[in-house]
Formats: sequence, C-alpha cells, structure tokens
Amino acid sequence: MSSTISRMLFTTDLSVNSTYALHQAIGLARATEARMHILHVAEPMSEDARITLRLFIQDEKARESALQTRKQAIEQELADRQERFWSALPEDSQSIRQQVDEVEVVEGHPAEVILRRAKELDSDLIVLGAHSHGFSQTFLGSTAKRVLRRATIPTLVVPYRSDRD
Repeated sequence: MSSTISRMLFTTDLSVNSTYALHQAIGLARATEARMHILHVAEPMSEDARITLRLFIQDEKARESALQTRKQAIEQELADRQERFWSALPEDSQSIRQQVDEVEVVEGHPAEVILRRAKELDSDLIVLGAHSHGFSQTFLGSTAKRVLRRATIPTLVVPYRSDRD
C-alpha cells in the first residue's frame, strides 16, 4: 500500500472556514505535487420546498428553469469565491492553480456525494473544513462526522479558525 498522495479531493461548503481549509489543502498539494479536485455539494431542496415551488410555479418548464437557475447561482458563487481566492495569492504561489483539475458543483447529500466522488476520482486524500464550535456543540459538523465514519482513505478535517485565531 502506497502512502503517496497524488490525487486530493477538497470539499467546500462555501463557509468562511472553507477559505482557510483551501489554504491548507493547496499547501499539501504543493508539498506532495498532488492533483486537486474541488467539490461543493448543494443540498437538494426539501420536499416542502418542492411542493411550494409547484404551488407557485405551475408551469413545469418554468419550475425546471427555476431549479436550473438555483444551480447556476451556486456555481457562480463558487466560481466567484475561487477567483477571489486565487487572485489574493502571492504571485509566486499562483502556479499551484495548475494542479487543480476541476471545480464542480454536485447536488445531493454532502457526505454521500463526497465519498462517492472520492472513489470515482480515485482520490488518495479527502480534505474538508470543520464548522465553528460553540458552547453546546462539537467542532465537527454532521457532514465531517459522516465522512470520517465511512471514509476508506485518509481524511483531513481542517479545524475552524475564527478571525481572532
């Protein structure tokens, strides 16, 4: 069994911490010369939301258009954040971007999609960010917990880092 990291799946929830987690992921990618795949999983609309959509938009084509617009808005948000992230890196760090093979948005349940895509991409490592921790909750979000429980490859959870840290 090889311990070399050559393909890394970085998952983002588009939270503030995901930028810090991406910095950590690109540092690993640079050190290992690994290829990176960036993934955002958009949670599916609840059944209640779909029923509401059917009530207010009776035309099926218009409903499909609304759902497509939702996905496009998420894709645009991810693209905008990626552009801001990469443009903020120092000039001598810009070359790491060439190690990113794809940035994608997939709709589904996050843990299941992350694990499926890691397998499909033959990833050696999954990198994701933890959620903030408060007085009454642990630092890991439910997605990170589910991925950690079921992952068959090494998984790095980058701790939450507030502006004060």
